[in-house]
Amino acid sequence: MKRPRLFSTNAVVLRSAEFGEADRLLTLYTAALGKVRALAKGVRKIRSRKAGHLEPFSETRVQLAEGRTFLIVTQAEAIHTHHTLRKDLHLLGLAAYIAELADRFIGEGEELPGFYVQISAALKRLETIPDKRLVVRYYEMRLLDAAGFRPELRQCVVCGAVIRPEPQFFSVQQGGVLCPKCGAASPEAVPVSVDALRYLRHFQRSGFAEAARARPSPATHAEMERLMQAFITHILERRLNSTRFIRRVKRLAQTPPTKRE
Repeated sequence: MKRPRLFSTNAVVLRSAEFGEADRLLTLYTAALGKVRALAKGVRKIRSRKAGHLEPFSETRVQLAEGRTFLIVTQAEAIHTHHTLRKDLHLLGLAAYIAELADRFIGEGEELPGFYVQISAALKRLETIPDKRLVVRYYEMRLLDAAGFRPELRQCVVCGAVIRPEPQFFSVQQGGVLCPKCGAASPEAVPVSVDALRYLRHFQRSGFAEAARARPSPATHAEMERLMQAFITHILERRLNSTRFIRRVKRLAQTPPTKRE
């Protein structure tokens, strides 16, 4: 069905770039159309009324019109500005990661069924859920499922054996978990602990209310993060800018302050 020349939809601002003298070119993930690019004309002018409603990571009700090259943002009203995510460097990095994952996995004009709810919820949860790592791991699983890259976590990807509650292996190249026998014969596979695999499987099959009750140890959290980052990097064939930013923020936080003479 051909879309109307003027229509409204909810949208999350994934990315924003300067365009011309006073405009911004936005990458949006919308409830109605999936991922689109839209031009916000004059938004960089001091008196622009739309500027505060179109900040990165904001969830906004936008009115879009067909333009010659891009959709044009004619109206914008913020639903959630998520301003607290921009006040803390670590939260800013995590919000950027959530947005960049969607931007990298989803092509322009592509819509993943039900995914708008997931990205909207993930940004809200970053502001309210104490365990931010749990929010990010759950979002990764939802995105991988929606994009068709669901990792196999229940049976060996080589021999098909059901995975038992014992240390296993994980192969990013083969797309999932390997039993001890097949893992030992696969040089690229890395060990995965019982706890890390158990929680990843829990996030994959559960709703967020159930997933939020999980209490992984710091070591298990770190192991899951390494596995997911390796898996995502393999699929995308590149590292994400936001992960480099998050690592820099962590290093700064761990650096002791310089003593003043």
